Amino acid sequence: MSTPPTPPTPPTPPTLDVLRAEAERLALPLDTQALMRFARYQALLREWHDRAGLTAITDPAEVQRRHFGESLALLAALRFVGILLPGAQTHIADLGTGAGFPGLPMHIADPSLHLTLIESNSRRCRFLEAVVADLGLDHVEVINLRAEEAGRVPNLREHFEVVVARALSAMNVLVEYALPLLRDGGLLAAPKGSRALDELAEAAPAIAALGGTAPDPLTLPQPSYAPPQYVMLVRRTGALQDRYPRRPGMPTRRPLA
Repeated sequence: MSTPPTPPTPPTPPTLDVLRAEAERLALPLDTQALMRFARYQALLREWHDRAGLTAITDPAEVQRRHFGESLALLAALRFVGILLPGAQTHIADLGTGAGFPGLPMHIADPSLHLTLIESNSRRCRFLEAVVADLGLDHVEVINLRAEEAGRVPNLREHFEVVVARALSAMNVLVEYALPLLRDGGLLAAPKGSRALDELAEAAPAIAALGGTAPDPLTLPQPSYAPPQYVMLVRRTGALQDRYPRRPGMPTRRPLA
């Protein structure tokens, strides 16, 4: 009698102690597949660092804490108030995503998100495409465009339920970038630091011009030792004028006032 074949050994989850602790603190459990994807993502960040100019943070623990952990903190904050719901297949754009933050960690933790990564730098887009292919991510698209250009593309304009952006620009500029991408009722969510409320006040003319309102900001659930951050929210609530966004460079040179 022949011996039955030995079943394959299941993959061993990578260590990623810092990321695991952050995910546990945020009540965002990561299964084995998610942990394997985060480990590979971290390796690709290291491999592509020099050729794509991805991030100044290279220490593995800091990558897990600052890039992965803060991205998951945004997901947790948006879930807590019901903006993102598990399994809801929300269409979300990450504007000026760079190396994929916060969008890719959010998607790895919740693959139901339909994610569009918008980035103007072609080398970083090649990196993002490599990550998406290597990790086998579904419902993730990479778009190589400036923010002002993306807001003019018919299948992107007024398409998304949520737009996220991390460290892209001041709020008075970001509003003009992001709101043309949102459906009526859609929401911009932007993590900001110590000048968050000042930036929001300075953005009031842009918010009004783009047909938006500003709900109360959220507190980003950071570890106790980390500086406080907030999630600035702007909801698109009215008709979008054809003139926005203005041509590339104009929102930065002449913010709406």
